[in-house]
Amino acid sequence: MKFVIDKAIPFVEGVFEPFAEVIYKEGPDIAREDLLDADALVIRTRTRCDAALLEGTSVKIIATATVSMDNIDLAWCKDHGIFVRNASGCNAGGVTNYVFSALYGTAARKSISLSGATLGIIGLGSAGSRVEEMGLALGFKTLRYDPWRAAKEGPSEFCDLDTVLAGADVVTLHIPVNDSTRGMADAAFFARMKPGAFFINTAQGELVVEEDLIRAIPRLGPVALDTWCHEPDINRTLLDLVDIATPHIAGYTLQGKQIGTSLAIRAVARFFGLSGLYDFFPTTEIIEYQAVHIDAHDKTQGQIASVIQYNYPIFTDDFMFRMAPDRFSEMRANYSYRREFYF
Repeated sequence: MKFVIDKAIPFVEGVFEPFAEVIYKEGPDIAREDLLDADALVIRTRTRCDAALLEGTSVKIIATATVSMDNIDLAWCKDHGIFVRNASGCNAGGVTNYVFSALYGTAARKSISLSGATLGIIGLGSAGSRVEEMGLALGFKTLRYDPWRAAKEGPSEFCDLDTVLAGADVVTLHIPVNDSTRGMADAAFFARMKPGAFFINTAQGELVVEEDLIRAIPRLGPVALDTWCHEPDINRTLLDLVDIATPHIAGYTLQGKQIGTSLAIRAVARFFGLSGLYDFFPTTEIIEYQAVHIDAHDKTQGQIASVIQYNYPIFTDDFMFRMAPDRFSEMRANYSYRREFYF
């Protein structure tokens, strides 16, 4: 067998070599010629998987060590018998850390009290559920919007969008982009939010109509954006207006990358019957690869903010990005994965 792998995926080198010929390449440089006789393709978001890349190849499975599959033409793959698997949930811890670092950091800078605040969580998948869990641990109230889960589980535990936007002091997006969600955060959406409410997007840039957000910013509270339309060519006007700006790295933690890589490897292993890798997980004795537990008991808002910023100083990422926004892709590729924390 032959496997082609994005060389930027951490912890993967040496894993498949006992079972297959392995070719490592930079994700954007993987070409059709590399895949003509390949059985598996293991990637991140940097490889566009469509007919131009895959037509006439022998690829049987694509495993991505990321949550997002926007770079994969899923319909084409299904029609041509290519199995696709993502690393669902691998970035949930990192995204949650980002949300609360942004929230407490901007609240501290602007002297905004979070006492009794309500989180409006749009999308209760892996990341949204983790945000809710940490929010409740920190004393927040929550309003939950997830029509897909509400349809399956019943509406009693969920709110409609109007209720969330009208009642939330913080609105945070955790949903995928599809035909029903693309551009959902538009002028009407922002007009329904509380004046002064926080707005955080760590999901996908295409959920937001950026020109509408620009016009809404004067009546909103702090705005934190990790995802942007037209990445890596971002809206510089919007960049200058938001309180926190980062280059799509919210989920980039050591633990998240361990989980993402393990899920991709397990998917390929199970597809080809490599039983020795069914339960693969990168092992390391490095203490920094273990998540940090923070005791929030009896801590003030200021103390919590300080502890969170110590564990993830989000304004460093913000500063570095603003210094060179044209290096968006380079910053993502060379990001120093951070350590997760939890309460």
